[in-house]
Amino acid sequence: MTHYQETLRPQFHFTARRNWLNDPNGLVWHQGQYHLFFQYNPKGNNWGPNYWGHAVSTDLIHWHQLDEALEPDDYGWIWSGSAVVDRHNTSGLGKEGKPPLIAFYTTGNGKENLCVQSIAFSNDAGKTWTKYAGNPVLGHIAAQNRDPKVVWDENSSQWVMALYLEKTRFALFGSSDLLHWQELSRLEQYGDAECPDFFPMPLDGDSQQIKWVFSAANGKYQVGNFDGCKFIPETPVISNEFGRNFYAPQTWSNSPDGRRVQIAWMANGTYPGMPFNQQMSFPCELTLHSTPSGPRLHRMPVKEVESLRNKTYSFQDKEATVHFSDTCFYNPLNPNALAENSDMPCETADIEMEIDISQAKGFDLLLRRIPIRYQKESQELLCQCCAMELPLRNGRVTLRILLDKTSIEIYGNDGEASMSSCILPHPEAHDIVITPLGGKILVISLKIHKLNSAWCKT
Repeated sequence: MTHYQETLRPQFHFTARRNWLNDPNGLVWHQGQYHLFFQYNPKGNNWGPNYWGHAVSTDLIHWHQLDEALEPDDYGWIWSGSAVVDRHNTSGLGKEGKPPLIAFYTTGNGKENLCVQSIAFSNDAGKTWTKYAGNPVLGHIAAQNRDPKVVWDENSSQWVMALYLEKTRFALFGSSDLLHWQELSRLEQYGDAECPDFFPMPLDGDSQQIKWVFSAANGKYQVGNFDGCKFIPETPVISNEFGRNFYAPQTWSNSPDGRRVQIAWMANGTYPGMPFNQQMSFPCELTLHSTPSGPRLHRMPVKEVESLRNKTYSFQDKEATVHFSDTCFYNPLNPNALAENSDMPCETADIEMEIDISQAKGFDLLLRRIPIRYQKESQELLCQCCAMELPLRNGRVTLRILLDKTSIEIYGNDGEASMSSCILPHPEAHDIVITPLGGKILVISLKIHKLNSAWCKT
């Protein structure tokens, strides 16, 4: 069967052409392209040995996989890391006045080869990579110290590296040239480990109010300030992603328009009989908002997803049970009021809905026979044995849902909480059904956008 058209191939989430992938690495935008590197096994459908796979996109939607960028060497496997554009050639590794791309990654296995931090550079916009002759640039510190995330701090005019040490401990390092590093401080993020991300964000879109966000592999984060040496949290450790398949999130460096775009590995999905194994989450834009409890991140799908919309089915002010299938959408209070015939099997869709449950105890939502429930009493949304906190707003719940062949991603109340889940639905299950619990609901609005495939038919 042709690649990218297999039965269980996600149609708008990144997957490798063949074989295993996991953590996103080296996310950087340069010369009109988003680079997505990832932990990759080019030799098999299971984890390891680790290389850096490589794909590029101009829009975060349509990806083209390239040859592997980095392969194991005498130091060991190539583990997770990050990448930056060295705009002012502080490393001296650029040519002809052009800024090089610098990739940071962990090598070693934590046993006979202790984990150290190394770099590679590219002077042809990421097409080819050369490992630095002076590697490692940061020696072994503790345990399996790994996953360097590097960012430029404008205020202190230095490069800053966040590095995982052990247990729930991390460290920050500073450098003027990306080659020589000194430890600045240490911190702890309780309940989380490995794959740190560290970046500045404008609060409420105000470039004069910059906060720093520190996150790690489970997607938990803290918001605070960075004084050039220490990260000073002003919030507790916060969760806003509640799914069971979201791990190692990272954000792109150097994104245009000042956007902070995040992607994660949708860990531990199953894809029986497929030539690939595992998928990435859909890219989301992060924004930071003031709340009575302090600053909080919101996550919403990048606007580019709208380019895949084909046909939209729109309904409003529907009471009681509503049912959308391949052929009709009906309201049981008026079962003869059918929508226009649909040609949309609901395998891939972008769904927007607002539901008033002021006169009910909640509602059930079935997507391809995958049950989702909102409970008014606890103000939680339940899916795939996970619970997401989602407070009512004036008796209403607002949801945005991305449905692909093997995943459901739910964003509640404009992204204040999200839930990422891998699924294996019945191949003939295409219906969307909404049912009230203990009373009457009003579907204020429901839009189902049919999505085209992002893969070229090759």
